Amino acid sequence: MRKRRSMFHRSIFRADPNGDPDINTTPLIDVMLVMLVMFIITIPPPTHSVDVDLPGEAPPIAKVLDENRVTIDTTDVIRWNNEAVDLAQLGMLVKEAADRSEPAAILLEPEARARYLRVDEAIGAIRRNGGSKLGFPGIQNYASLI
Repeated sequence: MRKRRSMFHRSIFRADPNGDPDINTTPLIDVMLVMLVMFIITIPPPTHSVDVDLPGEAPPIAKVLDENRVTIDTTDVIRWNNEAVDLAQLGMLVKEAADRSEPAAILLEPEARARYLRVDEAIGAIRRNGGSKLGFPGIQNYASLI
């Protein structure tokens, strides 16, 4: 004779009464999510603060002239009017040159054996920061490479 399962058993387990019981986890997840929302709502706002002095704008690295020469040598050093700069500084200088009432000309003169990747990064930094007057003087330096 088969034993009859209680009504309590049917309310907790959802499965075939003759099969293996499975625990219904949906109510447990619902309760967990409600409790999580309640904890988030009841967290008090922060009552203290820490003052941090952030650095201001850095002074300009180099001067922006009416005609600026950007050179790249074989050791990947970028120079703005013979002063070494990195890509971020180059971008700031180009932005300053482009924001003038009459945009300053930028002449890009990489050495003939400079890495293409570095030259491409410099051109990208110039273009992203609004360098519209870009020239390539000294193209004859590359005649021996073609």
